[in-house]
Amino acid sequence: MAVNQNYWQANLCVEMKPVPNLMVIFGASGDLTRRKLIPALFNLYRRDLFHESSRIVGFARTEMSDDDLRESLREFLPSSTPGEVDKFLGKVHYVYGEYDSPDAYRKLSECCLRLEKSLTLELNRTFYLSTPATLYPTIIPCLAESGLTTENFDGTPWRHVILEKPFGYDTASAEDLDRMLHENLRERQIYRIDHYLGKETVQNILMLRFANIIFEPVWNNAYIDHVQITTAEAIGVENRAGYYDKAGQLRDMFQNHMLAMLSLVAMEVPVTLDADGMRDEQLKLIRSIQPFPLDKLDQHIIRGQYGSGGPLPGYCDEPGVAPDSQTETYAAAKFFINNWRWRGVPFYLRSGKRLKRKASEIAITFKHVPHSIFPQLSSAELEPDVLVLNVQPEEGMALSIQAKQPGPRLCMGKLTLNFNYANTFGGHIPEAYERLLLDCMLGDQTLFIRSDIIAASWRLFTPVLDAWRNSATPLYSYKAGTEGPDEANRLFGKSGYFWREL
Repeated sequence: MAVNQNYWQANLCVEMKPVPNLMVIFGASGDLTRRKLIPALFNLYRRDLFHESSRIVGFARTEMSDDDLRESLREFLPSSTPGEVDKFLGKVHYVYGEYDSPDAYRKLSECCLRLEKSLTLELNRTFYLSTPATLYPTIIPCLAESGLTTENFDGTPWRHVILEKPFGYDTASAEDLDRMLHENLRERQIYRIDHYLGKETVQNILMLRFANIIFEPVWNNAYIDHVQITTAEAIGVENRAGYYDKAGQLRDMFQNHMLAMLSLVAMEVPVTLDADGMRDEQLKLIRSIQPFPLDKLDQHIIRGQYGSGGPLPGYCDEPGVAPDSQTETYAAAKFFINNWRWRGVPFYLRSGKRLKRKASEIAITFKHVPHSIFPQLSSAELEPDVLVLNVQPEEGMALSIQAKQPGPRLCMGKLTLNFNYANTFGGHIPEAYERLLLDCMLGDQTLFIRSDIIAASWRLFTPVLDAWRNSATPLYSYKAGTEGPDEANRLFGKSGYFWREL
């Protein structure tokens, strides 16, 4: 029986509206706040998903007034109906001070209490740390000591803290960060954000796998040959050289974004679709990944750095980068998962800067048919079916299969079935930060990262980082604007297998 569409829309697709929240953004004068956070909150406001009594307080070191901050944010808000931007910006307030100053936190507390008194409400508070991670050990203890994050025993009203990556730089630093966090907060208060998990296609992996019976029977090593996950950027380090030259691509992308996508593709079905159910299965999957063999590391993971390509500068020519830097701007790796479902199936992950184009995708390549009945083609000559989940720039999916070409002869060709979110659903496709900020204001941690998942991922990559630092591991060069180093194709280990073209 067909599902009643009206029932579906009325009962399953309705967005939950958050209760009144006080969103405090540390680093309010920074680029992330202006370009991502405030526009995301404004779009939620326009969709009636930002409570009328909710307020935003910016905190930074720059001395300015409420009106100064409002005017600095105005140019980053999309065009709207007259008065809508003004009404939204009227909810924005500002406190300035040093991040380690008790007096600054006293002023922040007074501002919060003043806003609550004017609304005659005790607001839930969400503290967003849009600052360098080096400031976390300063800001979080100050929040705790000032009482700003103190909750009642039952956690209502709540006091949540949102952190941006990096969550440490290796196993030891991640453990230090985790220890500091739990000395000042409960795990239920901590929201470690990975904006990739807010993208529609990434979330749709769960629907694709667990709401469609046609995929689950073939989602295993009996039918899948290999999986490729790609995150490519056409830009270089831009204005992030100070951070990036110390981090590199493995820390910047693999330990968080790439591993998160891998876990969603490969994990087992959760018992329940809630925060603990989801993250329990992600943890099991990451723990089952086979460690990289350090004596044969170059056969399983390679690194590269872009040189100049035409008008594009090389990495070491970028402002703020050391001229002899050995930091990788590209990494590619072959993963194996030691469980029954995936035993023997390679997962190939690559990510890099200054590549041919911006693209993020997950490509599942199925095995060849076991026997071809077509006399002109052997089984190995038939192209395998491929399911591609496009994460960016255009979210959607494509399934490539074999089909007969029109005409009297028995000619076979590839047929691609395409689905594009924007074309199918039209209207506004929410940005990742919209989804994640809404979840924060709803108190939903499902799409946020738990501390034990971070620890497991660092245990996987820290030995690789140590090996790169302590040995003469090759750093392959590639021209800016290309597909990356040719040596990355060696990871496939057999002829006829290559990275998908960007």
